[in-house]
Amino acid sequence: MNIIFYLIPLGLVLLLAAIAAFFWATRSGQFDDLDTPAWRIILDDEKRPPGD
Repeated sequence: MNIIFYLIPLGLVLLLAAIAAFFWATRSGQFDDLDTPAWRIILDDEKRPPGD
C-alpha cells in the first residue's frame, strides 16, 4: 500500500512533463505544416544523377 504514495506523485510528474513537452512543441512550430512532409515522399525529384 505504501507504493501508491510513490506512484501518484510520479504519475503527476510524468503528466506535467508531457504537457510541458506538448506546449514546447506547439510554440516551436512542430505542428505548423503537417501536409508537406507527406507529399515530399510522393513527388519525384527533379534532378537525376548522370547516367540514369
